[in-house]
Amino acid sequence: MTTIPVPKRVSDGAQNELHSMDAYRERWLSAQADPSGFWLRETLKSITWMTPPNQGLEGGFRTVQQTGFTWFADGELNVTESCLDRHARERPEKTAILWEGDHPSEVEHISYKSLLLRVCQAANTLISLGVQKGDRVIIYMGMVPQAAVAMLACARIGAIHSVVFGGFSAEALRDRIRDCGAEVVITQDMGLRATRQIPLKAVVDQALMGESGVHHVLVVKRTGEAVQMDPERDHWWHEAVHDQPTHCPATPCAAEDPLFILYTSGSTGRPKGLLHTCGGYLTYAAYTHRNVFDLRDDDVFACMADIGWITGHSYIVYGPLANGATTLMFESTPMCPDPSRYWDMVERHRITILYTAPTAIRTLAAQGDHFVHAHDTSSLRVLGSVGEPINPEAWLWYRDVVGQGRCTIVDTWWQTETGGICISPIAPATPTKAGSATLPMPGILAKLVDQDGHEILGPGQGYLCLSQPWPGQARTVWGDHDRYVATYFSTYPGLYFTGDGCRRDAEGYHWITGRVDDVLNVSGHRMGTAEFESAILTHDAVAECAVVGFPHAIKGQGVYAFVVPQAGATVDAGLAAELTTALRSHIGAHARVDHFQATAGLPKTRSGKVMRRILRKIVCGEADGIGDTSTLADPSIVDALLKGCQT
Repeated sequence: MTTIPVPKRVSDGAQNELHSMDAYRERWLSAQADPSGFWLRETLKSITWMTPPNQGLEGGFRTVQQTGFTWFADGELNVTESCLDRHARERPEKTAILWEGDHPSEVEHISYKSLLLRVCQAANTLISLGVQKGDRVIIYMGMVPQAAVAMLACARIGAIHSVVFGGFSAEALRDRIRDCGAEVVITQDMGLRATRQIPLKAVVDQALMGESGVHHVLVVKRTGEAVQMDPERDHWWHEAVHDQPTHCPATPCAAEDPLFILYTSGSTGRPKGLLHTCGGYLTYAAYTHRNVFDLRDDDVFACMADIGWITGHSYIVYGPLANGATTLMFESTPMCPDPSRYWDMVERHRITILYTAPTAIRTLAAQGDHFVHAHDTSSLRVLGSVGEPINPEAWLWYRDVVGQGRCTIVDTWWQTETGGICISPIAPATPTKAGSATLPMPGILAKLVDQDGHEILGPGQGYLCLSQPWPGQARTVWGDHDRYVATYFSTYPGLYFTGDGCRRDAEGYHWITGRVDDVLNVSGHRMGTAEFESAILTHDAVAECAVVGFPHAIKGQGVYAFVVPQAGATVDAGLAAELTTALRSHIGAHARVDHFQATAGLPKTRSGKVMRRILRKIVCGEADGIGDTSTLADPSIVDALLKGCQT
């Protein structure tokens, strides 16, 4: 694969310390040799501290079971002072959040001064409802400014927010409310997405039926549609915040105090509440945002994610605001009202940095180049990709058509667990290759190992692990530290196992090959196969099932379900529709199976374990790679599956 040099451009106004490959190598080696000193210098330079820390890293991966690890543990701060107060003092009228609603005519510019006032009013509202430091608040909303305000208001008073993606079902929302013990939920009357109304308040009501733990629900009026309001529990946001004081002192928090819980799918059906802490997370989010994207004072930074995911946390809210940037919040979709929506926004708002998912890129590329060419996209300087591996064809279209050959592509690899970007080109410095995440960030020590844990040196392919802690890393799974250790540190002791496969080429560049566990990555949404299987098995017509992923031209990974019907039942279009409904009910609208295949049985070992490896080979058309099936309880099932498989 040809290495593509960085486009030449003027660097006036850049905040990037990684401005060249020499600078990158110097910083990377410094962080490797002395992680404590490296990150102490960085956090003291870029973050506002009430009590500046003297400690850097304490502990490590070898002690994660007993004592864990900490960053800046003797420091004290409130993250909103870095994200709001200092910018409200220094540049009060600069736009902090540029919001565009579902319709292009809905635009709002919120200055740093105004955002601070709104956050203080919301924080005082939470205090009036009895929320204290350490309490958990669920945020179940669409992409409206109040969602970011709610996150920052929780941080202002030391409460722990947990944002739940607005597409999740009532059952999934209830599970998260119960798991974190939330007493307050913040939601909307309705969400809007591509002109479709999403009944967020109704879903909250359904989730809270029979529940006694939640005492207050704050409701943002987005559409004005009539919704049920419990007079003892529910409060309209605009009424509750209206008369609140516009000043709220920032609550001092230890660096290792929790900032938020964000749930992610695992290889079992139960979601994991990953806990991120104040000092380390903000330091890493700000550092990666500033350096990867070559941030400048006049940038308009447009991350097209939802704040229900970690990308929205780190690169819509916390990272950009900590850096004093103008960050775009976008409520709609790239196809509404037509496939020119992104490019129309670039032209109208003079967006300079665009950060979106490969699924969106592939979808828009399929619509034709003329939608891009119809708009002035000359303001674009950096184009980012996030959420899943990007194929070279989509990468080249992004560069050549959207970026007109003059924009740098930063193909970023990271996870909910990492808190921020871990492997990525540095916009002004790294020569790129189409489809490669390239090189680790300073502080990230990437290792490839084989299945026995032996390190692979030089070019090779194996399992991607990280061997040294970094500040943005999740500290634990809420209420279940043993699960945290078992999930990430037990497979290869002393290493953080990412769950991803990776190839490293002769130049040391990394090519992410996808998940190697039972987690699917569909359009950037991580979902466990066990979640799908549990929902499918709720239907009386299903005896057994197994779900695997397969390559999908648009979504990156599709979902294939093998279904063993009960006696007398048939896997037909009617049952498929009912199973789709069950998936929506138990998980959410984003959980869709692309193909249901009837089968008389599943390939199992004699001990009863389903061999999903074989199923993945079948749906990917890799019959030659199935290998020896003689150890299966019934090898003939494989032949039957091969004959019936469709992709």
